[in-house]
Amino acid sequence: MAESPGATPYPGTFARAWAKAVSGTSYLPMTQAQLESLLDRLTGQLAGALLTEPFDLRAGHRVGAELVAAHIASAEGLGRTVEVIQLRLVRDLGLVAEDVEDRMARLLAAVATGYARALRDRTLDEQESIRRAAMRARTQAERALRASEARFRHQATHDPLTGLPNRTLFTERLAAALNEPGRGAQRVGVCFLDLDRFKVVNDSLGHQIGDLLLATVAERLRKAMGEHLVARLGGDEFVILVERTAGTDDMVAVAETALAAVRTPALVDGHDLQISASIGIVERQVAGANPTDLMRAADSTLHWAKSAGGARWALYDAERNQRELARYALSAAIPAALERGEFYLDYQPLTSLRDGSLVGVEALVRWRHPELGVLRPDSFIGLAEETGLIVQLGGWVLAEACREAEAWSAGGAAAPFVSVNLAVRQVHRPGLVQEVRALLRQTGLPPERLQLEITESTMMSTAEEPVRALRVLADLGVRIAIDDFGTGYSNLAYLRDLPVTELKVAGEFVAGLRSPSVGRTDERILASLVSLAHALDLTVTAEGVETAGQAERLRAIGCDAAQGWHFGRPAPADRILARIR
Repeated sequence: MAESPGATPYPGTFARAWAKAVSGTSYLPMTQAQLESLLDRLTGQLAGALLTEPFDLRAGHRVGAELVAAHIASAEGLGRTVEVIQLRLVRDLGLVAEDVEDRMARLLAAVATGYARALRDRTLDEQESIRRAAMRARTQAERALRASEARFRHQATHDPLTGLPNRTLFTERLAAALNEPGRGAQRVGVCFLDLDRFKVVNDSLGHQIGDLLLATVAERLRKAMGEHLVARLGGDEFVILVERTAGTDDMVAVAETALAAVRTPALVDGHDLQISASIGIVERQVAGANPTDLMRAADSTLHWAKSAGGARWALYDAERNQRELARYALSAAIPAALERGEFYLDYQPLTSLRDGSLVGVEALVRWRHPELGVLRPDSFIGLAEETGLIVQLGGWVLAEACREAEAWSAGGAAAPFVSVNLAVRQVHRPGLVQEVRALLRQTGLPPERLQLEITESTMMSTAEEPVRALRVLADLGVRIAIDDFGTGYSNLAYLRDLPVTELKVAGEFVAGLRSPSVGRTDERILASLVSLAHALDLTVTAEGVETAGQAERLRAIGCDAAQGWHFGRPAPADRILARIR
């Protein structure tokens, strides 16, 4: 093939027309000038293919492939390329040949073939790339999942602060140790450890320092315990599992090692900290043991060590535990017992030492327990005070004493006053004055026939507001007495300013007056107390008088009244009424 004579080729014109045709058929990452330059080069390849002898279709294949590589890769882009080449290439470039039409058809087929192959290869490459990317993503996801599961497991079974096993892992290990086949005759032990006064560190230095101290203690325990599992249960509580013991001596040795590790001074963020710990020890045979009972026993034993002053270990005692469980059950039964009317009052006479007359009675609460029989106050008053139930119980005692005492006025003779003990919580109640006023109004008991007894230690440590309430009651005419006087430390100048009408001397001093040949020191002490009280215009009642000799010696030193078995044992209200008559 040869150009026709006089023909003038215009490849630039054709390239611009080709660029205009394919623009917009797909996203092209190039400028219009760059596109025209590319297509101008491809136009030369197409023209060369038409003019080359022998005719070679490979140039058409290359052009098709380059179009795809240049992102002219849509069906519309191929269609417009074929159209513009077919209609304008020969004309714009002035190409004339006998077989130009045949060559043009074959060239266009070659361009389309190269285009299709390149598009297919690119699609396959993209699919492979996607497949590989998906495999990489799946591998990464699986790796991340395994890492996440692993993290969920150093978090599900280990404490994040100290790195020690947590409660979950400890419980699993303890259960495994107890359930291991063939271990029934062997023994297992637990040390439940709690830091003493750790709250002081947190409150004074901050939780950050507290956390650092916990991490330090954890590391010390881990090193000191060797093969034994050390876990952090939470807060400042740690537990040590000894899976095989030869007896309590082994556990005591473990506990003492742990205490020594903890009490070594620690330098934490510039603070020199001294801390101690308390430990509850439980050691028992594997057969019949279960994790819940072991941990409950260890917790109770830890509290025994704490209540004994801390910085020590305590060994589980089954009998003591039973006693404490019984005490707890007894305290829990108090509210229902009040509702069922199981409590009642006895009254012990307060007798004048001058003429033997009945001047007053002290109300003493009793509990008619449906299973344990009649319980004296020392069996349950302490429990009521510990749990706060003393306010409810004490309120009932006060109301019942006022109600029964008012009935004694019908005896004809001068009725005695009734003396009722007030617990510390009752004294500190904001509504004490209103409560007493309401009771006096409801029962009709004259104020002067009610005496409220408060222990010496309570009175001497009472804040201003409770003292003000007692002054209001005293102004109403209610008698105020200090009970068990002489067993605590009294500021005598303070005593002078309190709204007190009577001192009740503790029975410890009276006990020494049983024999004339002994008790001279107690007698002198009592004489001094009586003299002091009279100087302050207070009356004195001696408690615990059991013999006539005691009564006579108390009368001789000027004591005003006495109570005790010598003058009568506690009795129900109807007997007090009979005595008055």
